[in-house]
Amino acid sequence: MKLKYSLITRRQFLNTLFGGSLIAFFSGTLFSLFKFAFPTLDKEPDFVVLDKNEFAAIPPNSTKVFAWGSVLGLFLKRADGTVAAYKGVCTHMECNIAYRPEEQKFYCACHQGWFNDQGINIEGPPPKPLEHFEILEKGEKIIIARKGAKVDLAKV
Repeated sequence: MKLKYSLITRRQFLNTLFGGSLIAFFSGTLFSLFKFAFPTLDKEPDFVVLDKNEFAAIPPNSTKVFAWGSVLGLFLKRADGTVAAYKGVCTHMECNIAYRPEEQKFYCACHQGWFNDQGINIEGPPPKPLEHFEILEKGEKIIIARKGAKVDLAKV
């Protein structure tokens, strides 16, 4: 069936379609080149240095957030006074997690994932435990380091 009147011609439609595909192609190419040229923008650090007075003073069975690159880190003081540091994103889809002190568990609200206070996945879709960091103390500083990362304490 042929329409008597049309808002655009066949040529305008094909030109728009071709132009849109060119824009999509070059956008993807430029994005890939940018990610290749600047690969370190989303890299996570090997360690971070925190103020001991600020983090040691948190009450038992609570957490304090610190920056771990472009994501959250969680400094946990358990009910028995021991401390641990975890990457603050779920291992399923990298959603932010929160500590629930009344249950002594970490919770991911995106897909109802649960981790115990040791960072082990206990319920829901997370496939593996939370990333656990090493904690080093030097004077008035706390150094949170990725496991196996070399930290030169003389330069910190």
